[in-house]
Amino acid sequence: MTRRPNAPRRLLAALASFAAALTLGLAVTTATPAVEPARAATPVHGDGDVILNMFQWTWDSVAAECTNVVGPAGFGYVQVSPPMEHVRGSQWWTSYQPVSYRIESKLGTRAEFASMVAACDAAGVGVIADAVVNHMAGAGRSATGVAGTAYSDDNFTGTYSAADFNDCRTDISDYTNRYQVQNCRLVALQDLRTGSDYVRGRLAAYFDDLVSLGVDGFRIDASKHVPASDLEAVKSRMRNPNVFWVHEVIGAAGEPIQPSEYLGSGDSHEFNYARQLKHDFDGQIKNLRFIGDGKLQSGRAGVFVDNHDTERNGESMSYKWGAKYVLANTFLLSWPYGSPTVYSGYEFSNNDSGAPGAAETTVPDATCGAGRWTCTQRWTEIRGMVGFHNAVAGTAVTNWWDDGGNLITYGRGSRGYVVLNNTASSVQRSFHTPLPAGTYCDVVASQNCSVKRTVNADGWFTATVPAYGALAIHVNARG
Repeated sequence: MTRRPNAPRRLLAALASFAAALTLGLAVTTATPAVEPARAATPVHGDGDVILNMFQWTWDSVAAECTNVVGPAGFGYVQVSPPMEHVRGSQWWTSYQPVSYRIESKLGTRAEFASMVAACDAAGVGVIADAVVNHMAGAGRSATGVAGTAYSDDNFTGTYSAADFNDCRTDISDYTNRYQVQNCRLVALQDLRTGSDYVRGRLAAYFDDLVSLGVDGFRIDASKHVPASDLEAVKSRMRNPNVFWVHEVIGAAGEPIQPSEYLGSGDSHEFNYARQLKHDFDGQIKNLRFIGDGKLQSGRAGVFVDNHDTERNGESMSYKWGAKYVLANTFLLSWPYGSPTVYSGYEFSNNDSGAPGAAETTVPDATCGAGRWTCTQRWTEIRGMVGFHNAVAGTAVTNWWDDGGNLITYGRGSRGYVVLNNTASSVQRSFHTPLPAGTYCDVVASQNCSVKRTVNADGWFTATVPAYGALAIHVNARG
């Protein structure tokens, strides 16, 4: 997979005056540089390229977790919820209804955001920000955002007026109609006129402001609802148009808009990957051997087991799948397709529910080990498999074997070996690996190497794999 390291901190001095102007609400535009948009997958930062999606975590709690858990575990990046002023409300989706581009939200202040980025950087972890560029807050409302900015249907104080929104004032009703999908309202949200120079300049200025604070890249929310050429034009106006982008494009059969259209300005999320994981772990995982077939090329695909949308709409697996969910993440981090994102959110029974304890303008810091936060990054299996992913980077699959159904094994070059048991019974057998002889830590069974596997001179070892469980060993974790 091609990588392109990113060094946004060199921009700090050059962008200081620019950031100050944006903070004051001034209209800021930038000249178009003579540089092509980035066409590379997730750059390596610190130990690797695995992204941890920390959904609705406050900036202070992300900072602490980067230092204490995320960095030491070997994650390359954290993805944070949208850093922008939004509407008031405890529901999670209020974060996706912008009011202004001020870096003030219920997840923290601008100063706390900057401190978080610095803390994560010190821990060897980059920051990817979720960015909402398709729309502003919902129509038919008149209020103030969480930072006090007044807004109404066609007036977002200091940012946009009526001329900055598309002419279509109805909701999308036909997803086979390209014009509707990209010019009408997504669930009553005010659709930005991204074809206009002014809107493009404001969006580029917002991205540049975040880069000036040390952000390494962006997940572009609802890209499908913005013409790909408009997003390319926005990115070309950034001071550093090579900053990493990955697009949320929910491709579906029969629809005119597909993820591949957006590769001119970044990678795209491959939703069919998550859909296949759900299908196969509910059926037969032997089919995972072909999971890359018919999808985006590996170097341009962002992949995940679930995210905040798919866990709620049933499109993917979720934490509610229990042991199978852990198995799916084990596969995600051990199979060489796409750039993986691990999801860390919270338990919910109501799809609208905000983070535990969320209020109209604030969210408490996440608490692991108590409450409803899932904290997947602390699970033994996840931490072990992030290390596995980093250890086997760049190697091919070897020694594939399956039982014709739900027991699969495979190696990664001569550096790692995995067994996945998607059955209700434990399995005891001998396994043939590509690894050199020696004693290895089973990284999904323990964090302290209390469970070991000994490979003989011929590459064989014998082990019992628990029901709906896994086994993983690699050369960087020796017993």
